[in-house]
Amino acid sequence: MAPQSNFGPVSGPGVWYGRDLQSRTDWIRHFSAAELAELDAAVRAFKASGAPLAEIARASFPLPGLGPVLAGILAELLEGRGFAMLRGFPVGKYSREEQAIAYLGIGAWFGRARSQNAKGHLLGHVKDLGLDIADPNVRYYQTSRKLEYHTDSVDVVGLLCLKTAKTGGESYIASSMALYNEVLARRPELLPALFEPFPTDRRGEVPEGMQPWFDMPIYHRHAGRLTCIYVRQYIESAQAQFLQAKRLSAAQVAAMDLLDELANDPQIHLSMAFQPGDMQFLHNHQILHSRNDFENWPEAERHRHLLRLWLAPAGARPLPEPFAARYGSVVPGERGGIVVRGTTPRVPLEAE
Repeated sequence: MAPQSNFGPVSGPGVWYGRDLQSRTDWIRHFSAAELAELDAAVRAFKASGAPLAEIARASFPLPGLGPVLAGILAELLEGRGFAMLRGFPVGKYSREEQAIAYLGIGAWFGRARSQNAKGHLLGHVKDLGLDIADPNVRYYQTSRKLEYHTDSVDVVGLLCLKTAKTGGESYIASSMALYNEVLARRPELLPALFEPFPTDRRGEVPEGMQPWFDMPIYHRHAGRLTCIYVRQYIESAQAQFLQAKRLSAAQVAAMDLLDELANDPQIHLSMAFQPGDMQFLHNHQILHSRNDFENWPEAERHRHLLRLWLAPAGARPLPEPFAARYGSVVPGERGGIVVRGTTPRVPLEAE
């Protein structure tokens, strides 16, 4: 999405509005029976091989028919609308290990799995663990709290729904490219503030030699593209936790207020309720995502549970050097995720 002047509007398929997509289903792609059979065969073969789950790759998870379909979906993520939903994977027929193999295998066709926390988890568990978000080391996906609109620290994020909540937990996404255009149209004087550094809390996951926060503009222009990275809750916790961090200007706070107001507008965002087996993939550089708060079922075995992947495609867009403070590198296919001293990649089959 390239701006047409210094602060001009952006255009292209990544600029979309929820009001136009909410009644459509062309962003949902249903697995065919043949594709599910092929996926099942790949799961069985990989499981029988005894290879470590952390080593799943395209070569060890062949999908001769589905693979080209996934390549098209990846192109849609990186160059198109920036999101996709795959529907119809029968999670109920598989064990947790088999669910993980299937999802990691599909993810391998999109990119290299990256660590999602200091423990090296290549497979994340989005589940309420009963933790207190007031703890500076707790992250929001470990609670039942509503999430503000944000991006994750990787090129592509995926979610596989295993179980839904009793109530709530809907997913909301918004085009950060459309949000940029709206700020330009409504409050253009605030736009420059979004290109200034915002100190952002690392939530205790600090790479060696780094500060416990990183400084990052919300919007960047680089190599002809506009890119967004935004986690307001962690920007605000950096202000509260670290007196050495740069203080935000009034314009920066006002710009975030406007971004949040716009993202929460039902005319702008797209709402989707997960079904078991749904796989949602988002391109973080052009999509903000959120989640409603939720109430779980009383039985622990029925609690809302999603599996998450952070993926680094080899063909991802160039990123400016400031991203290295969060992504560890700006090299496509080798960037993103959270790596600290002692981090060893692994695939936990349960939340921990």
